[in-house]
Amino acid sequence: MKTVRNLAFTFATVTLFAACGNTQKPAEESHEGHNHGTEKTEVTKNETSSAQLKDDKLNAVYPHYLKLSAALIAADVAEAKVAAQAIELGAKELGNGAALLGLATKISNAADIEVQRTAFAALSADFIERVKASGVNTGEIYVEYCPMAMNDKGASWLSNEKDIKNPYYGESMLTCGEVKEMIK
Repeated sequence: MKTVRNLAFTFATVTLFAACGNTQKPAEESHEGHNHGTEKTEVTKNETSSAQLKDDKLNAVYPHYLKLSAALIAADVAEAKVAAQAIELGAKELGNGAALLGLATKISNAADIEVQRTAFAALSADFIERVKASGVNTGEIYVEYCPMAMNDKGASWLSNEKDIKNPYYGESMLTCGEVKEMIK
């Protein structure tokens, strides 16, 4: 019960900080294909998940994953650390969560955005498998993929939006990627 309260408190705190001072406007351009435009695009932080996972413990962690992705899109090292710390707390409650915990810890300890993004690729691979195994009660979750990430090895991530917002390159190649799968 204490752990559930800690997770709820952490979630509420992170949500409050994300909501305060977020005055950015969403991008109004199309996000199709692998557009690598150089124009400056504002990135809004992903909102709390509208998708609900069947696994309650994983469902409690998923909004923090989305906040981590949004922080990486914005190249915000400090916000990425906060979101990763929340994932660390939740990972302790998940079955076989040691790998997820280790990756989240690596992100929260990193002072470099590229180190955070590299760890996020592995964390995303783990998270994608967990979400697929859990299934979704309501909403849709997209598995998105950038073939250029990780030195052209490619990497995936989860999103509640079909529009591509690439956490591996952020603003430099915000829309590089494609939807590979939709989890319902």
